[in-house]
Amino acid sequence: MAKSAQVSKSQYERLAAFRYALRRFLRFSEQAARAAGLTPQQHQALLAIKGFPGRDQVTVGELAERLQLRHQSAVGLVDRLVSEKLVARAPSPQDRRQVFVELTRHGDAVLAGLSALHHRQLKQMGPEFSRLFRQLIRGR
Repeated sequence: MAKSAQVSKSQYERLAAFRYALRRFLRFSEQAARAAGLTPQQHQALLAIKGFPGRDQVTVGELAERLQLRHQSAVGLVDRLVSEKLVARAPSPQDRRQVFVELTRHGDAVLAGLSALHHRQLKQMGPEFSRLFRQLIRGR
């Protein structure tokens, strides 16, 4: 078994402070999602779809990876999002066996509102995050 590195009291304090700031942001995000009528996981899914590199649609497998879910759990999440008219399934033009998931206009509008709130919150918390992160990586 590898010998564990020594962690100082000040390192614990910096890690705890950073984790606390992250948790405050995540709690804000969870509450904002619920206020918009979504679960936090539904909000994360909409953001993962819209923010996917290079395109505005994903396969269920890609969504599962982005959300760190099992494939079956992602299928259930997509089913719920479809029933809420937040996303739609679209067959791939190249491979009819492959199905993409994309936001509907309604899903896009809900995500836009939540994203604006998140940007404002990050603008407020950004300096704190930057300071804490710099302290963590410098080790001071």
